[in-house]
Amino acid sequence: MTHARYALGAPAEPDVKPVPPEVEEVEKEETGSGSDDPWFVVLFNDEVHTFEEVIGQLVKATGCSREKAEDLAWTVHNEGKATVYEGTFEECFDVQSVLKEIQLVTEIQG
Repeated sequence: MTHARYALGAPAEPDVKPVPPEVEEVEKEETGSGSDDPWFVVLFNDEVHTFEEVIGQLVKATGCSREKAEDLAWTVHNEGKATVYEGTFEECFDVQSVLKEIQLVTEIQG
């Protein structure tokens, strides 16, 4: 039987060098993490909620018309998921929060 030994005391400082600003900017562009990039709320189908519940919550969350909410609900039902909103991350977070009030399954993608 072996026993692990742990050294007590301050951990060794890693040799970290600052990243030049031009490299940081390139990394941001490549990862698409800029604030102007669109974000999306995806709603997934479930076997729990009625069409009326989903439609009502979509209208409440997104401010879309009832007709648009019906179309989105049918897309979710037939395809298993649908993008129901596009906007900034903060807007998508707010929309997702409203959809989650009735435990709808959602995801924010960016």
